[in-house]
Amino acid sequence: MVRVTTPGIRLLPNAITVLALCAGLSAVQFALTGNYAMAIGSIGIAAVLDSLDGRIARLLDATSKMGAELDSLSDGISFGVAPALVLYVWQSHGDRIGWVASLIFAVCMILRLARFNTLLDDTDQPPYAAEFFVGVPAPAGGLVAMLPLIATLQWGEGWWSEQYVVLVWTIAVAVLLISRIPTLSLKTVKAPAKAIAPILVGVGLLAAAIIVFPLVALAVALVLYLLHIPYSVYRHRWLAAHPEAWEVPPRERRAIRRARSHRRLRLRPASGRVAGAAMRAVRLPRTNSDVVRTRNLRERDHGSSATSGPGQRRRSWRRIGIRRR
Repeated sequence: MVRVTTPGIRLLPNAITVLALCAGLSAVQFALTGNYAMAIGSIGIAAVLDSLDGRIARLLDATSKMGAELDSLSDGISFGVAPALVLYVWQSHGDRIGWVASLIFAVCMILRLARFNTLLDDTDQPPYAAEFFVGVPAPAGGLVAMLPLIATLQWGEGWWSEQYVVLVWTIAVAVLLISRIPTLSLKTVKAPAKAIAPILVGVGLLAAAIIVFPLVALAVALVLYLLHIPYSVYRHRWLAAHPEAWEVPPRERRAIRRARSHRRLRLRPASGRVAGAAMRAVRLPRTNSDVVRTRNLRERDHGSSATSGPGQRRRSWRRIGIRRR
């Protein structure tokens, strides 16, 4: 079946991208007038719109080269230039060092987006690479850079609002943007059917928290995002070291990880919890302790009183695959 897409429908993703660009630029205007809460909200709206345009384009089969280039330019302005200017207007007050930090952040954001575009055409990546971003993605980086301003608006002046703290924070986020640190990509996350209801309840609670305590909810979300980075690095390294887990679902990956931990502890995993490719990947050989335990159980069941010396071992029929009659 061929899907027919009208020109108006094909224009929708690009229109959303332009709206994201306008929202990002509006943050600068709000900062110039001293309305920093609306500046943060504008960058947040740009992040939401940025997460929608690509998905809508794929759903409508309206992807295009122009749309991809427009999306990159919009991200560079909304999450690179706009946050840098907002922080400069808020904290630096014409200071040259503050302007240098803003330039570093904007340049690193552009470099991060350029590298992202080049990685899209790289066909030599392993299968699990699609589950991760290389470095912090642009929307998250733009919002994380605003964390000192968010904390100041919510809790007032403090050490987090000092000029040099803000400068160091801005440069640190810029380094995260161009780093090789893997971060999880939500685009590949698939929720099981039984988790849909709890997820919807969680979305409702999150929406209520954003409405009642918008700055607190945003600050908590950004801190949680930063805390997930060590787990993301661990998961990336584990997948790189276990090629047998690349083609299996996440549920069986957990089974493989659990079985590997049992092997390190000299324990045998429960076979009922490991299935499919994971069972073949983690099947463990029988150890000497298993043979001795089986021998003792058989002797007890048959009432045998014979004992074996420390250097003797009875042949295990199960071990060589012959059924004992």
